[in-house]
Amino acid sequence: MKVSELLVKCLENEDVEYIFGIPGEENLDVMDALLDSKIKFILTRHEQGAAFMADVYGRLSQRAGVCLATLGPGATNLITGVADANMDRAPVVAITGQASLDRMHKESHQYIDIVRIFQSITKWNAQIKTPEITTEVLRKAFKVAQTEKPGATHIDLPEDVAGMEVEGEPLLAQFPYKPEPLAAQVERASKIISEAKYPIILAGNGVIREGSSEALRDFAKKLNIPVAETFMGKGVMRDDDELSLKTVGLQTRDYVSCGFDQADVVITVGYDLVEYSPSRWNPDRDKKIVHIDMSPAEVDANYVVAVGVLGDIAISLEEISAKAKPSDASYTRYLHDFIVKEFEDYGEDDSFPLKPQKILYDLRTTMGEDDIVISDVGAHKIWVARVFPCYRPNTCIISNGFATMGIGLPGAIGAKLLHPDRKVVTVTGDGGFLMNSQELETAVRYDIPVVCLIFSDKTYSLIELKQMQEFGRTSHVNFDNPDLVKYAESFGAVGMRVEASDELEPALLEAFSTRKPVVIDCPVDYSENKRLMDKLGKLICPV
Repeated sequence: MKVSELLVKCLENEDVEYIFGIPGEENLDVMDALLDSKIKFILTRHEQGAAFMADVYGRLSQRAGVCLATLGPGATNLITGVADANMDRAPVVAITGQASLDRMHKESHQYIDIVRIFQSITKWNAQIKTPEITTEVLRKAFKVAQTEKPGATHIDLPEDVAGMEVEGEPLLAQFPYKPEPLAAQVERASKIISEAKYPIILAGNGVIREGSSEALRDFAKKLNIPVAETFMGKGVMRDDDELSLKTVGLQTRDYVSCGFDQADVVITVGYDLVEYSPSRWNPDRDKKIVHIDMSPAEVDANYVVAVGVLGDIAISLEEISAKAKPSDASYTRYLHDFIVKEFEDYGEDDSFPLKPQKILYDLRTTMGEDDIVISDVGAHKIWVARVFPCYRPNTCIISNGFATMGIGLPGAIGAKLLHPDRKVVTVTGDGGFLMNSQELETAVRYDIPVVCLIFSDKTYSLIELKQMQEFGRTSHVNFDNPDLVKYAESFGAVGMRVEASDELEPALLEAFSTRKPVVIDCPVDYSENKRLMDKLGKLICPV
C-alpha cells in the first residue's frame, strides 16, 4: 500500500472519528485514501477553525482530535488552534502536507520548515522521512498527545513519501496505567490537612481530565473543605453545593480571594499554573501547599509544595480522606451565599441593553445540566466563569491556558459532533464571532445545529476596560458590524435579534428547538464591567 493508505489505517486504529481540515496539493494522496475510510472528513473554511474543532473535540472526549492542512500557509494557519490545544491541555494531532524531500535543501515554492515552527507549540512532532517509520510516528503522536498532561503533537508528511510503497500494520494502541500514590506521601498530606485551621481546595482541569470529579466532591464533603475551581475546572463541584466557592481566575480580587486570604493550607488538585498564577493566591508565600496530581509541580517561587502526592487522583483523594480529620468550613459559607445571591439578583432585571448577568441567567434557565456552553474569549468570558452556574464537568468549556479569541463557533461545532444529543451554545462577543464566523457555512453544510449567542457592543470591551483602568482613555477598540441577522441568513442559518429584555429567553428556546445553526444578536450593557471592577477594588471580605 501507499504510505498515505497506511497512515489512514493507523488513524482508524486510533479510533479517529473525524478529521477537520482543508485539502491541498501536498496531501492529495491522504485525501484520496480517506475516501475508502470510515473516518469522516469535515471540510472547514479556515485551518484555524479546523484546529479549534479538533481542540474542543479532544478536550471533551479525551481522545485526540485530528486536524489536517497542506504545507506553507495551510500549515501556519493551524498554529493558533494547535497552540491553544497545547496550553489548554487538549489532546490534538495535527497533520500537515509538505514539499517533497528533493526540494527541502533549497528555496522552493511554499516550503518552510514546519517541524521547527511547530516544535514550540507542541509536546512532540516529527516528519515522516522514510515509509518504514510511519506506524511508529503515528502511534507516538497519539500516545504523547493523550498522555498526561495532554496536548498537541504534529506529523509532517512530504508529498513524495506519502505516495511511496510500504508494508506494515498499525501498532497496538496502548495506554499507560495510572500509578498509585506513595503511602508515605499520602500520610504526610493527611497530617498537614488534619492540622490545618483554614484549608481550601483549588481544583483544576486535571480533575476533569482524569475523571475524578466525583472523587473530589466526596473528598470535600467528607473533610468539610471548601472548593474553588479554575476557569477550566468549572463543573468539578456543583455550583449549588454549599462547599463551592465558584471560580478563581480574575486578575483582581473577588469574594473567593477572601477564602484564600484566610487559608493556611491550599490543597491543589489537578491544578495548572498556566490558568492562574500562584502569585495571585499566595503572594506572601506563606501557604502550605498540598499538590495532588498526576504530574509533578511546576517550579514557581510562589508554589513551593509542602508535600506532593502523585498518581491516580481519585485514589489519592480517597486514601487521604480516609486518614485526615474533617475541618470547620463554616467561615466560607458566607462567601458561597454572596456569590449565589449576586447571580440570582439579576433574574428579574428588565433593563436594555441586557446586562451580562441577565443574559447568562436566561441562558441557564433554557439549558439542562448536561448541555454544553463553549465560551469564546473576551469580556463575556469573565462573566461566564464568574456567575454562570455549572453542575457537571465538561459542560462549560473555557479556553484559559492560551485564551484564544475565535474559538467559540468552531469549538461548538466540535462539541456538537461529539454530543449531537445535547444542546450546544457558544457564548461569544461580536469581536470573537467575526474572527471565525466563516465556519457558520461549515455548520450549515453539515447540518450541525449549534447556537451562537453574541454579546454585541461593537467594542473589544475587555481591552477597553483595561485601557480605562490604566490610562483613563481608550485606544482603537471600537468597530462596526454587519447586520448579524442578515449575515447569518446569507449562510443559510437562522438569525435572531433581541430588542427587549424579555425577548432573550423565548429566542433561546426557539433557537434550541430549531434544527439549524442559529445566530442570536443580543446587545449587552458592558458598563457592568467597570461597576464590577470598582466593586471588587473596594472589596471588604464578609468573613
